[in-house]
Order: sequence, then C-alpha cells, then structure tokens
Amino acid sequence: MDSASPLERLLRRDRLITIAGLVVLCLLAWLYIVAGAGLDMNAWEMSRLALFPHLQTGDMTSDMPGMDMSGMAMEAEPRIWGLPIWTLMIAMWWIMMVAMMSPSAAPTVLLYARVHRHALTQGQIQDKLAPTGVFVAGYLLVWLGFSVVAAGLHWLLEREAFVSTTMSSQSRWLSGIVLIAAGLYQFSPLKNACLSHCRAPTAFLSSHWRPHTLGALRLGALHGAFCVGCCWMLMALLFVGGVMNLVWIAALAILVLVEKVFPAGQWVGRAAGIALIVWGSATLFI
Repeated sequence: MDSASPLERLLRRDRLITIAGLVVLCLLAWLYIVAGAGLDMNAWEMSRLALFPHLQTGDMTSDMPGMDMSGMAMEAEPRIWGLPIWTLMIAMWWIMMVAMMSPSAAPTVLLYARVHRHALTQGQIQDKLAPTGVFVAGYLLVWLGFSVVAAGLHWLLEREAFVSTTMSSQSRWLSGIVLIAAGLYQFSPLKNACLSHCRAPTAFLSSHWRPHTLGALRLGALHGAFCVGCCWMLMALLFVGGVMNLVWIAALAILVLVEKVFPAGQWVGRAAGIALIVWGSATLFI
C-alpha cells in the first residue's frame, strides 16, 4: 500500500501537471487572440485586411460585424490612445507573447520542475511545492515589460501613420527597414548568445540555479530576458505582417520554436535571416 501523503503523490505527477498547465495557458492565450483581443474586429478580419490591404476600401469592409470601417484605413487623424486603449494594447501584446513563446519555453519549464523535484527529494531544499508557477511568472513578467515597450512603439508608429489602425505597416520604408534589420539580427553575436542559452536549458539551469521562491522568480526572469534578447526583432516583424495577422503570428511562433528546440534550428534561423534581408531589399528597391 502506498503510504505517501497526498502532497507527495501530487508531486510525483508534477511533469503531467506542468504540461497540462502550459497547454491550458497557451490555448487560452490563443483563444483570446483569435477572438480579437478585446478589439472591435475579430482576428480573422484583421488577418484578411493585413494579407489583402486592398480590401480595406469600398464595400468589402462594410459587412464587417461590430465595427464601422468606413474610411478607417484612410483616416487623416489617428485615434486617441486613452487609458482603456493603452491597457487593451498592452494586454494584447502580452497575451500574444504568451501564445507565441510558451511552446518554445516549455522544455526549460519542464526541466526546471524536474530539477526542483530532485532537489526536494534529496533534501537540498525544503519547499514542499515546486515553485514552477513562480518560474513561469518571472518569465512572463519580462515579456510584460517587453509588451509595454511594444505598445509604446505601436502608439508612436500609428500616430505617425506608419502603421494603420488595422495594425499593419502602410509604409514601404518601414517594412523594408524592419525586414532587413530582423534579417541582419539573425546573424548578430547578441542573438547567438541569447539563443545559445535558450537552446541549452540544462546548462542554463546549472549555471544560474537558485533555490526557493525568490530564486525561481529570478531564474524565470533571467530566462525571459534571454528569450527577449533572442526574439525581439522577430516580434518587430508583427508591424510588417500585421500585429493581429493570425498567419503571421503562427509563422513567427513556429520559427521561434524551431530555432530554440530543433537540432537544425540555428541553421533554419540563419536561412530565415537571409530570406528576410532579400525580402526587405526587394521591398525597398524593386
């Protein structure tokens, strides 16, 4: 008969619980984005307008439910970003980062849960509950900081009419420069340094491990910082393809996952860099 306490039996299933938690978190984030992230238009319509900009004019936009699109794409005056819009935009960016980054962060999160459980069974720490949630919270807090900056940039680009109110670039120069910059960043030493930490969770945890709750928060934040350093220019591509373009969001999420998890990920990232440079150059000069 198993004499283990309910808590001990729960800890034996920590891997399953962690996987289930990450899946639920990711699914909820994606559902929020697909539903439109609290905006007046759902993500399918946003994606259609980002992929087919010519549909923003004429009668093609008059049948969109829940939103008056008349003249929207050609507005002379940008919308006013009051506190409700700022809150909505920061939340949109943050939850989008959760949806895009959770799959690629999963290996490190699972390894952290395993290492913590091992330390607990060896008596090296006294935490009865593995603070995996705290580790994830530290990771996501860093992406919240990134989202605040991204929302600020979003406001600036929209105010200067580089980005439309449908949240996609309407400037050939902006698109070309961001594409080339993102492509070049794929080969930069900073990108490679951050990516090496993301691709080697065992080495990362062994180098930076700290016990207890504050240690978990610190470690999660550090991992988040490396992920931001690795992916921030890829996230800037959302302004080119459409911030709420589901096809673009999914493509970037897959590229990030491949870069971080798969053996040939670094080569895929470099091939993507070349493609982005070529695409950006064509956008600017052809």
